Amino acid sequence: MNRCDRLGRRSVLLQLSAAMAALTLAAGAGAQPQVSRSFPYNALRGEIVVQSTNDLLVNGEPARMAPGVRIRGQDNLLLVTGAIEGLKFIGHYTVDTYGLVSQLWVLRDDEIVKPWPKTAQEAAKLSFDPVAQTWSKP
Repeated sequence: MNRCDRLGRRSVLLQLSAAMAALTLAAGAGAQPQVSRSFPYNALRGEIVVQSTNDLLVNGEPARMAPGVRIRGQDNLLLVTGAIEGLKFIGHYTVDTYGLVSQLWVLRDDEIVKPWPKTAQEAAKLSFDPVAQTWSKP
C-alpha cells in the first residue's frame, strides 16, 4: 500500500505550499498604501483626550461616549475603549441626539492636514463634497 502513503504526503505538501502562499500574501498586504477613509458630513474635528473608558475631553470640553460607541484607529480597525484610555490625539467624531460621542476616528497625519470644521456652526457655513471628502465655501 505504498500508493496510499504517497498520496497522503502529496496532500500534506499541497497544504503546506498553500499555507506559505497565504503567509506571503499577508506579509505583502502591510506594505500597501493606506486607502483614504470616508467620514460622514456631520463629523467634526477635535483634539480628543480620553480620560477614562467613558469620559473624554473634546476641544477642552468634557464629553461622554455613547454605550455603543464605534472607535476606529488609524488603520480603520475597531478599537475598544480601554485601548485608547489616557491617549491624546486629533480625531473626527459624531454626536448622537443625546449629546454623546457615538463615532470616533483617530486621524492619520495625511488626514489631519485636510481642512475640516471643528464646530457645527463652522460646518453650516461650508459645503461638503462627500466624494472628494473636502469642505469648501459655497
